[in-house]
Amino acid sequence: MHDSPLPLARRDQIAHRISRGQPVVSGNLAAEFGVSEDAIRRDLRALAQQGLCRRVYGGALPLSPASSPLVVRRGEDRKQKHALAEVAAGLIRPGMTLFLDTGSTVAELAALLPARPGLRVVTNSLPAAAALMHRTDLTLVMIGGGVDPVTGGCADSAALSTLGLYRFDLSFLGACALSLTEGLAGFDLADVDFKRLLLERSAATALMMTNAKLETAAPHAIAGLAAVDDYILAADAPAAITAALRAAGARVHLAPTGA
Repeated sequence: MHDSPLPLARRDQIAHRISRGQPVVSGNLAAEFGVSEDAIRRDLRALAQQGLCRRVYGGALPLSPASSPLVVRRGEDRKQKHALAEVAAGLIRPGMTLFLDTGSTVAELAALLPARPGLRVVTNSLPAAAALMHRTDLTLVMIGGGVDPVTGGCADSAALSTLGLYRFDLSFLGACALSLTEGLAGFDLADVDFKRLLLERSAATALMMTNAKLETAAPHAIAGLAAVDDYILAADAPAAITAALRAAGARVHLAPTGA
């Protein structure tokens, strides 16, 4: 098999698909363009070097859109995040000690947190704490430290040390990316280390994930898919993803996002 005489045009087409959030498979691309898989791997290597994707075994994943600052992300997919948060709120029971992680969807949950007797809420997220600070029906604890303007929260060594003092009945984890092959991932290493410890300190973990983050990648691995007990996804999330999460042993809750 010989390479196409127009590798740059081919590469541009692949980049366009990735920019639209589509994972790509090397073998499929090779067959489609009539070139060798080595040629496709060179294309994907070049696109990864440009920061347009993350190479994985057999192909490449688009980078998660969650690398932008929290102030930007809070304005994106607001209707879907609200729907996810409404479903997630149904997991909360009286007397629980909760942890609310950083992230725009978790901040949306904080604003919708239902009144339950005896709730104790611990968070490292400034937006979540701000949404709850006037609530007199719960106990609020803020884990402090240096504030990261991208995540809107604290995840430095001081925050990590404080986190280790707690145990949680239910934690609402934030994650930048979810991939069936790569698991859960994030962009900031300190934030990822914080999330890894959070998983260890939690009896149960839930994760709300918008469709834009599904089948995307980020540089630092948080955990495998089985580390989360409850996934809250949009009702129109890809069926292959919901099936794989259930096969991994998780409960999947689908949030209606229609008008």
